[in-house]
Amino acid sequence: MVEIDASNLTHRALNDNLRRAIISGNKEVRLKNVLGQRFIAAGFRYRVRIEIDGIAGNDLAVFMDGPEIYLHGNGEDGVGNTISGGKITIFGDSGDLLGHSARGGKIFVRGDIGWRGGIHAKSYQNKLPVIIVGGRAGDYLGEYLSGGLIIVLGIPEDSRPLVGKFLGTGMHGGTIYLRGSVPEHFLGKEVNEASFNDNDAALIKPYLAEFCQDFGFDFSETMRVPFRKLVSQTSRPYGRLYAY
Repeated sequence: MVEIDASNLTHRALNDNLRRAIISGNKEVRLKNVLGQRFIAAGFRYRVRIEIDGIAGNDLAVFMDGPEIYLHGNGEDGVGNTISGGKITIFGDSGDLLGHSARGGKIFVRGDIGWRGGIHAKSYQNKLPVIIVGGRAGDYLGEYLSGGLIIVLGIPEDSRPLVGKFLGTGMHGGTIYLRGSVPEHFLGKEVNEASFNDNDAALIKPYLAEFCQDFGFDFSETMRVPFRKLVSQTSRPYGRLYAY
């Protein structure tokens, strides 16, 4: 694995060095001492593994479709913005707008995320975006969600709310799975609760098994707590607000 020291590098220089390393034939690259450099791996379509040590700046992996990124630290805002494929695994926490407009790929966060996680995520052709949060999520999770899966686990279990308020506001597709319960007044007006059945369990288990393997969680313990399933009431929640 080739290593790149990000100390004193601008985000442009860091990305230039990263791209050169991959074009030279390296399939695994480690970025060391990252401290807020933004746009890392922006638009990358290479089938490579990128390890990041430190704090990744805004829009990590924006427009990405291909790489697997393992962030050993925290992510700032906009991680996975409009990704179409690949995988982002974050061993710490992440900021607002995680998975903004994601069209595919997987985003796994061991800890907590900020506001508006999964905003306007959508399925595209045969792609399905999957966002799993091991800890807790802030307000407006799944805002305008139109496709894909969002799963929040709430580990460790404590007295903090699993998610923030306005959950699923404007949601018109996709599914949100919550490991545990939330107050009814936290739900957006566009959200309904549906029965969690065997088909749902079969759908999410492979993703949760992969998540648990990545972070060393106990899969059986993760599945011990019942899941709550949230879906949209309609595919056009604001249809009457627009002119035809």
